[in-house]
Amino acid sequence: MHRNIKLLAMPVLLAALLSATAMGAGIKKDLKIAFLPKQINNPYEVIADNGGLEAIKEMGGVGKVVGPSDAGASSQVSYINTLITQKQNAIVIAANDANAVVPYLKKAQAQGIKVVTFDSDTAPEGRALFINQADSESIGRGQIQLLSKLIGGEGEFAVLSATPNATNQNTWIKWMEEELKKPEYAKIKLVKVAYGNDDDQKSFVETQGLLQAYPNLKAIVAPTTVGISAAARYISTSPKKGTFVVTGLGTPNQMRAFVKNGTVKAFQLWDPGALGYLAAYAAANLASGNITGKEGETFEAGKLGKRTVGKSGEVILGPPTTFDASNIDNFNF
Repeated sequence: MHRNIKLLAMPVLLAALLSATAMGAGIKKDLKIAFLPKQINNPYEVIADNGGLEAIKEMGGVGKVVGPSDAGASSQVSYINTLITQKQNAIVIAANDANAVVPYLKKAQAQGIKVVTFDSDTAPEGRALFINQADSESIGRGQIQLLSKLIGGEGEFAVLSATPNATNQNTWIKWMEEELKKPEYAKIKLVKVAYGNDDDQKSFVETQGLLQAYPNLKAIVAPTTVGISAAARYISTSPKKGTFVVTGLGTPNQMRAFVKNGTVKAFQLWDPGALGYLAAYAAANLASGNITGKEGETFEAGKLGKRTVGKSGEVILGPPTTFDASNIDNFNF
């Protein structure tokens, strides 16, 4: 009889132990987590990195931001090597190139450093998780849907991108081109994809060049915060102000003046600070052994709540917001 009671009690005891283990699976203290942006001085990257540092502070970790001043394909390599030497617990990187950094990130992973990409992904073998702003397809298609509304469903437009190798930009542009195949966009034509290399002055000059090369151009879509502000700055002092459409992805604080003075009617973005915040929590959960990056795993991300790992280690922040004169003053980032 006593033996039967013991046997019956064992599953209950085991369940209780498993439950206690799950409840106690917290984030380790004093984790060293380094953010490696595309460019150290990119306004969007600064906001995203600050969101990451906020999360690391909340978790009792040690955060730092290091990175290049240019967005070259291999400019992040030396920083990865240094972070490996410093034995960081995790590296959170917005990749300038999908492949150039992979051998070095694999080296980091081989030494037990967890790697998370955010904003701009690498090839999957370079990381455990990719924290994406929103579904790439919805971002790309959404840009065309917004453009169509702004230009009345017809006309020529150009894309002012970042660098030719930027993974996120290229993926969004691919989905823009897919969306353009729909019958309702038959009168909209993409005439050129130009590259401002995420440099303000080069993006400004590229905008000027596009208007000169394509006299019938009605709009520029810049899916980069550097590009959209540079294009808006050029148009704001041009005779085309008020008739030419500038849209894309930008921050409210950066674009507010252009919306107020009538240069820009509407644009889109998510909160980059929240993106960095989510990436930091993902990295900390990996480094604490709470998750491995497998599809279906869940983790707690502070004020953003529970998140689920999707296919190929992708975690999505949420849908982008459209900003215009009616709501831009409600946001401060």
